[in-house]
Amino acid sequence: MNMHSSEAATAEEAIAAQEALPPLTNEEATKVAMSNTLLTPRFYTTDFDEMDAIDVTPVRSDWDKLIAAMKADPNKGHFKKNEDWDKVDWDGMEPALKAEFIDFLISSCTAEFSGCVLYKEMKRRGSNEDITTLFQLMARDEARHAGFINDALREAGIAVNLGFLTQAKKYTYFRPKFIYYATYLSEKIGYARYITIYRHLEQHPEHRFHPIFKWFREWCNDEFSHGEAFALLLKTDPQLTESRVNKLWIKFFLTAVFSTMWVRDHQRPEFHKALGVDPAWYGQEVFRKTSDISRQVFPMVLDIEHPRWIPTLNRMQAANVQIADGRKQGGVGGWVKRMAGSAKAGFAFVSLLTIPVEKSAVPESPRMEPAY
Repeated sequence: MNMHSSEAATAEEAIAAQEALPPLTNEEATKVAMSNTLLTPRFYTTDFDEMDAIDVTPVRSDWDKLIAAMKADPNKGHFKKNEDWDKVDWDGMEPALKAEFIDFLISSCTAEFSGCVLYKEMKRRGSNEDITTLFQLMARDEARHAGFINDALREAGIAVNLGFLTQAKKYTYFRPKFIYYATYLSEKIGYARYITIYRHLEQHPEHRFHPIFKWFREWCNDEFSHGEAFALLLKTDPQLTESRVNKLWIKFFLTAVFSTMWVRDHQRPEFHKALGVDPAWYGQEVFRKTSDISRQVFPMVLDIEHPRWIPTLNRMQAANVQIADGRKQGGVGGWVKRMAGSAKAGFAFVSLLTIPVEKSAVPESPRMEPAY
């Protein structure tokens, strides 16, 4: 009997379990996952030698506790269908909702697998036992998540070809410190997104239109622990969060991650309508949770209550609609529309960057437990 990806002890085993499943016609799903835009999940590569040289001695006590918790593997076997998995009427699902939900699943699968690929490569190339152990454990978790989403997609008759993505998708190079900032925020905002939806659907189960949402609590706990790992990596070198230049980079990544989420979520109105949430409320709630959490390691948070915050995010969203319309129109007219939209988006992003930050006192130990 073949192993299910949820039971896999390594990322390689989880990927092999997915590849052993019967093939599906998945060209369209894989094409979506392959796309590279400002709003789509990317695959990253970095200076693995620099990462392998990290010394975790300054955070050893917290590090050993985190690694022990991850090795205990509380979610082994969790990410698979069981008696709580309700039958999904894909054919009866409203077409616009179905399209947006499939796009959400493909994007989520790609994002999870992006982390798996990066972490797996660090484990493969490194010799530092502390670092390779961490990245092996995180790659395992991300591969399970991606496999579980693919299981859900298979019910709709499609799947993302994970092996093909590894070989064919374009990789973006980021310096290690940029990997730390971006991935820390990605993991923590992922936690905030999943737990916000999970708690909302606890109170309003009538809006749970797909069973995968029942798995979000344990899922977001994996995201939380991964964020904790990157918080500890950031604490190994005080300059990563204390130098003037790096504070500017932190503000840049906070702004980029938050604004990208706002724009992406507003592209899925039917998805959020079905969940019973307003995208603007959801965005601010996720930003609030992420800001509260990021105080553990970042010396500032964004002022999401500033009077220019939401209006400027909305301008960026309108610019993104103009870019999409121009791409769809094509020709010279479409090109002009896309360039105008890109300029508006750029000006809006610069405007967001000029909003003053709120300074934050960073605790001595960054370790946290999920609080939501």
